[in-house]
Amino acid sequence: MIKFLKNILSTGFLCIAGFAFAAEPENILMIEVQGSANGIIEIELLPEFAPSHVERIKILARDGVYNNVAFHRVIEGFMAQTGDVKFGKIDGYKQSYAGQGGSNYPDLEAEFSDVMFEEGTVGMARAQSPNSANSQFFIMFNRSPNLDNKYTVFGRVIKGQDIVNQIKRGTRSNNGSVENPDVMKRVWIKVDK
Repeated sequence: MIKFLKNILSTGFLCIAGFAFAAEPENILMIEVQGSANGIIEIELLPEFAPSHVERIKILARDGVYNNVAFHRVIEGFMAQTGDVKFGKIDGYKQSYAGQGGSNYPDLEAEFSDVMFEEGTVGMARAQSPNSANSQFFIMFNRSPNLDNKYTVFGRVIKGQDIVNQIKRGTRSNNGSVENPDVMKRVWIKVDK
């Protein structure tokens, strides 16, 4: 029952006695995508599952460091990865370095949950250590049970999955690395407009 309720809450929409409750604007990450895909993605942040990760995402969005960061690793049928605020900026973009950087903040402790990785799930990228997530994240194209309970889920796309699905892909032979990638032109928290 608890797992069922967590999955209901993670959808960003809960109905009780005929009343609908949507995500609060303080917990909606807005991403303006530019490139092959163009449009706005809205991501409900899930502080009830990953409070430290959600706080980090909000800080980085409000600091403006996600602006003009590339979707540097995009694998067909799997996910689109972005958020390298050190090496992923589109100005001076070097494909071979993108994906190796993070923010100036310390890495985060893992906050694994029972929320499944499926289309629209947003998780934190990390290195081999479970406690190495920093600024990079990925948005799922499809269900991927091999990630469940191994990566921190901090959000879910509530609008704009069609934009996510149009993001320029890399090649599997190059581990999804993207030449001339799409970019997060602007990233903000919805309440901040």
